Amino acid sequence: MERGNGTDADAMEYSLKYNPPVNIGLAEQYLIEVKDIFEEIGITFVLSSGSCLGVVRDHALISWDDDIDLVSIIGESGLSPESIYEALEVFRGRGFYVRHNPNWNALSHSFMKDYVRIDWSCLHKFEEKVYSYPGVSVPARFYMYPTSIEFLGHQFLVPNPPEEYLQLKYGSEWMIPKKPGQYEKDVIENVEELQVTNDSCIIRVLGIDGYPVQDARVTLAGGRDSVANEAGEATVMLGGTSWYALMIRYPGHEQALYMEELEPDATYVYRADSVSRQELSASGEIGTLGNVLIRA
Repeated sequence: MERGNGTDADAMEYSLKYNPPVNIGLAEQYLIEVKDIFEEIGITFVLSSGSCLGVVRDHALISWDDDIDLVSIIGESGLSPESIYEALEVFRGRGFYVRHNPNWNALSHSFMKDYVRIDWSCLHKFEEKVYSYPGVSVPARFYMYPTSIEFLGHQFLVPNPPEEYLQLKYGSEWMIPKKPGQYEKDVIENVEELQVTNDSCIIRVLGIDGYPVQDARVTLAGGRDSVANEAGEATVMLGGTSWYALMIRYPGHEQALYMEELEPDATYVYRADSVSRQELSASGEIGTLGNVLIRA
């Protein structure tokens, strides 16, 4: 896959597929630029997920993180689909490449400039709750009544109280820095229930020898387990076309897949040798193991 010029479709798709760590200096620069743009157009956002974790726990962006996570709440502070799309045009005019991301619980977009990806999720409220990727249920009040924290000489909003939010998202050990792989597993295990429909896809599980793995267990974060048949195929129930997190398990093997774009009625292939990509992660070439599944 082409790496692109840093501010184009190829750069965006490369980032989403391989999750390379962002350049921290550039990420800080563009975070401030994004903040200035949002303030100019009157949109409120909150640092979320890994960005909130880094700023609150480490007073820094996490060195191996692949993006900057921002959240706004639809219906709050006048935010509407119309104002979201108007904001996207402003970002395009300021030199950012903009991509729409399929997401069952949000209007989600990513901005890209100089290989720095900023993910902006505009979340819908469901009975005073919102769902933070990959489906962690969070009381909407955390985002609706945020608190301010100083970072890079500026004031940024974070969920309030941030410690309680981070425990909901990452578990009781959120203060302990963890490497890619364990971090994603902890988040997946905190997803209580994902709203699925009758849509489904097939995930074919192949072992390191390339042969199908019968009885492999595929777990959609917040969903139910699916067990592979003798052809290694597991039927996974979805909530429509969106990004999903999964666990693949069978004796002697376990892997968390944190960002997989899945579509109903499609077949995807998982190979156990994809875990070797973790070695690239350790070398800094790949961040949090993005797309591992290959569409058949």
